[in-house]
Formats: sequence, C-alpha cells, structure tokens
Amino acid sequence: MRSKIAVAITLLITILLIGVLGFKFVQGLSWVDAIYMTVITISTVGYREVELPNDQTKIFIVLLLLFSVVIVGYAVSVITEYLISRSSLKDMRAKRKQKHIDAMENHIIVCGYGRNGRQAVEKLIDYHREFIIIEKSQEVIDDCGLDSNLFLRGNANEDEVLIKAGIERASTLITALPDDADNLFTVLSARQLNKSLKIISRASEETSYKKLKLAGADNVILPDKIGGEHMASLIVSPDLIEFWDNLSYGGDEGVNLEQVSFEQMFDDNGDCSIIDLNLRQKTGCTIIGYKSPDGNYTVNPDPKMMLTAGSKIIVVGNTQQILNLQKVYRINNEVT
Repeated sequence: MRSKIAVAITLLITILLIGVLGFKFVQGLSWVDAIYMTVITISTVGYREVELPNDQTKIFIVLLLLFSVVIVGYAVSVITEYLISRSSLKDMRAKRKQKHIDAMENHIIVCGYGRNGRQAVEKLIDYHREFIIIEKSQEVIDDCGLDSNLFLRGNANEDEVLIKAGIERASTLITALPDDADNLFTVLSARQLNKSLKIISRASEETSYKKLKLAGADNVILPDKIGGEHMASLIVSPDLIEFWDNLSYGGDEGVNLEQVSFEQMFDDNGDCSIIDLNLRQKTGCTIIGYKSPDGNYTVNPDPKMMLTAGSKIIVVGNTQQILNLQKVYRINNEVT
C-alpha cells in the first residue's frame, strides 16, 4: 500500500511539473502564471485563462487534461483505499483484542499504569497471572514497552470500560490511580458490577482509607506509609527486612511466596496431613504457614496438622519450584 501511495504522489508531482514547464515554454508565460494555469487546468475549476492560448498550447492543454484526470483519479482512489484500510485494520485489531478479553476468566484488572500500577504488573508477570490493564493515556501505552494487547484504553471510572475489561468474570481488581477520588469511584463501580470481586485499592491520604473500605475495597494500600515504615525497619532489623525483600521481589532467581487452597490441590474433601503431602520432595517448595477455614493463621505448622476443606497453605520457593507446584497439582493461575 505504501508503494502505491508513493507512485501516486510521484505521478501527481510529475504532472504538475509537466504542466508548469509546458505553460512556461510552450506559451511563454511567467512562472507564476504557469503555476496558476497548471492548477486551474488540473483541478478543472474553470477560471479565466491568463491569455488566450495558441494552437500548440491548446493541444498541450488537451493532453494535460486527459493525463491529469487519469492520474488524479488514480491518486484519489489509492489514498481513499489507504484511509479505509487503516480504519478497517484498527477496527479489526480492536475486535481481536476484545475477543481475547472476552475469553478471560478469573483474571486480574489493573487500573492505571503509573508507578504503583507498573510495580503490580511486574509482579503479576513474575507469577504468570493473566491480567488486563486499563489506562486512559495513549502516550503511556505507547511508551511502556509492553504488548499493547495487555492494555484497554479508557477511563476506569466508567462502567462501560470495566465491563469491556471483563469485570463480571474477573477475580481481582487493583486500582492504582494517582487520585484518591478516582480510586473511590472505580471501587464503587467495580463493587456494583461484581459483588464477589476482590478489590485492592491504592490511597494517597490516610483519610481516604475508611472511605475506600466503605466503598467496597477489601484492601487499601498506602504506599507512602509503607515506604516510611520500610525505611525505619531497615534501621531496626536490616537483615530481616532484606530477607523479606528477597521474598517480595521474586523473579526467576528470587524467592516467592504463594498461597494454595485445599480445593486447588485435591478434588475430593478427604483430609490430608502436611507430612503426607510431601510437598518439598515433590516440588521443592516449603510450607511456612497454614490458614484454617475459620481464618486463623499458624506459622510453621506441625507436620502432623491436617489439611481440611476450606483451609490454605502458604509456601515459599523460587519461581521454578512454584511452577512445579502448579504443575504437580494442576493449579491454574487464579487468585486464591
């Protein structure tokens, strides 16, 4: 298509040059008059000639008109085809992206690709989670370096955009917008559209914490507060915090924490002890915590502790060990 456009533009420039040179040297007009006569001849607007043409000029005008009609017609058709194809291609890409989103289930929706949103996405990629990002700035989408198919351009405050992102089928929504009011409206809209959705919201001000919780957020994160506490903890317990950071950052060489529900590991409701699970030998992961069905946590649980329906275990391992865990127990990437 680009080659056709190049040919069309070349032909247009050529016919203009031929017209100008013809009127200049065949009829002896000035350069300005030659340009004027060429334009009104090719465009067929019918303005008055600068001076009456002689016989040679009349023949030249006839030939110029015939060739210009063909060339201009060709150029218009090529440019029109290009514009239509671009529009069609854009529509086709949008439909393909929407079809991909419509096929998602138990995915994660990230609202806003600012500093916190980007950090959340990097962690989701480390854990191989399926997600879609809602971002209203095309410039941010273009400059982020990620596949554009991971983005849905729009305002996360609007119900229509959330529905397009598959809010009814999503398991979790992370709203990391820079403005607390925007996060509040997004939480309200998301909670109305999906009552069972897990919602995690960012907040800049502590006064927004209660409002976001009342609006329906399950967890509210204050990045500035966490950052200050983290810096203070590095002074009080530096080795412990560095170890925790190593757990938090993940990646292929890092260490990851993962929670796994009883239902993800077993198809039936039969009880099983931690020692019978033999998780470390099978996957390389180590169980460091247990959550009972009533919500109580046990750190470093006894190997004889029984796993029951509704309970969860918390395991630690590198990325490959976590992938082994998912493979052995056929665990999908849904958030538990």
